[in-house]
Amino acid sequence: MLTHALSGLKVVDFTQIAAGPTCTLMLADMGADVIKVESVNGELGRSFVPHIGGESVTFMSLNRNKRSVALDLKDPQHLRLCRELVATADVVVESFRPGVMQRLQLGYEVLSANHPGLIYCSVSAYGQTGSWKDKPGVDGVIQAASGLMSVTGAPGAPPCKVQVPIVDMVTGYMAALAILGAVYQRHRVGRGQYLDVSMFGSAIALQQSTFAAYLADHKVPERIGSAAPYAAPNEALRCADGWIMVAAYHPERWRALCAMLDAPELESDPRFADLAGRIANRLELVQALEQRMTARSKAYWLLKFEAVDIICAPINDYAEVVASQPYVEARLSEQFDHPTAGAITMPRSPLTAGASSEAGNRPPPLLGEHTQEVLSALGSRGEATPLVACAAASSAMNQD
Repeated sequence: MLTHALSGLKVVDFTQIAAGPTCTLMLADMGADVIKVESVNGELGRSFVPHIGGESVTFMSLNRNKRSVALDLKDPQHLRLCRELVATADVVVESFRPGVMQRLQLGYEVLSANHPGLIYCSVSAYGQTGSWKDKPGVDGVIQAASGLMSVTGAPGAPPCKVQVPIVDMVTGYMAALAILGAVYQRHRVGRGQYLDVSMFGSAIALQQSTFAAYLADHKVPERIGSAAPYAAPNEALRCADGWIMVAAYHPERWRALCAMLDAPELESDPRFADLAGRIANRLELVQALEQRMTARSKAYWLLKFEAVDIICAPINDYAEVVASQPYVEARLSEQFDHPTAGAITMPRSPLTAGASSEAGNRPPPLLGEHTQEVLSALGSRGEATPLVACAAASSAMNQD
């Protein structure tokens, strides 16, 4: 099963916050040995709220199945040990600003000189080259720069970002996909390679079809709320007690929708006769549909629509999602026993959800929890003991 697919692959992880850790989380969930190298004060994600038992929920959600090593990369002794650790790795993933790893003599050119099989992935805001390479960027800023924010929200409303850090997530997925491709290629040709994955490029890829439409007709898309620009009805529709999402734009489903609403006049209305007409007259269409749907409850319409294969779903909040049948049946949550946070429940990887066993999932690590374990495995290192003590002391201070 996928929980063991990458067994034997060793990854040294210099990432922090969300995009990079999402990448290494994907690899760890598939069985890679991911060693997270943190500063002795911990990566920035550990400071994000909320906290449980002194541990950041954000950090814990993105760092299960990893081991943590705490090192001060400004200390020559720590840096030397870090290089020795990298020499044993198959993959390095880093998310510092361009140039930082090179200044530490941990860049690809230096490391690959004696390690040609190394796969090295840099995750950054705008990539390692170009005039914007040194600009900082976080999820919301990249949503703005990439155009994603321009198409999100209701017509005429102020700019609106996707509330979840969607660019961070998709960048992590892109980086993990690139690494898997590089691993396969190394198996064929015997050499590793350098991978440059940017949040900006990933955000553009996330909008593939929308940008394709713009490049074809040069019409700048506008905000249209919950609707899809290519189809109608395909949007949130109001009922007596709330909203449901309805996709009934295929001819058969459009006819079925009109029949369920007992509205043959909508089907025969020339404004709504075909898909192009329904898109052009979307406002009038939605008003006509909601005039009928607000007479009944969400549950009533969901039952009616599903009976005739109209694609629909309730617009759930998080409490409703977690209680829903597909969430529960797919086992999309899992529980960890964390040494300081206690019993915690987290989203489970969809790659492993539904598996017959938990595959020995490891809880998110404490800062520097595995420093001694990892450094001892490098061989005879007399210097390791004081480094472990330093990391342990820092970890203890972090928890106080």
